[in-house]
Amino acid sequence: MSIAITNGIRITVATRYLEHESEPQQNKYLFAYEITISNEGDTQAQLLSRHWIIQDALNTVEEVEGEGVVGKTPTLDPGHSFTYTSYCPLRTEWGIMKGTYNMIRPNGEEFDAVIAPFALMSPHLLN
Repeated sequence: MSIAITNGIRITVATRYLEHESEPQQNKYLFAYEITISNEGDTQAQLLSRHWIIQDALNTVEEVEGEGVVGKTPTLDPGHSFTYTSYCPLRTEWGIMKGTYNMIRPNGEEFDAVIAPFALMSPHLLN
């Protein structure tokens, strides 16, 4: 599990390997990650965009940027959370993701909420 707090925004990530959707013989490993974004501060914040850095076991790095998450730009009042699940395909049995969410306050102040690095790992590596 990965947890980071930036300006009162807590981002928690949990991952799982999707064995039935993966095809190791074709170098296709699929992982799901569930993210909870919680506003622990005292001011509303809206998620505008995301920036991901994804690195696999071969040190191949991919950057992904885009508006919102899963088609949404949630606004979080103090004490509220937003949870979503997304997916990441890799060509190797493990990798690392990290990134930021660009957030905006009602007064126009923007900041990047950090998504701490988290591992994507096939459980077969642990055997």
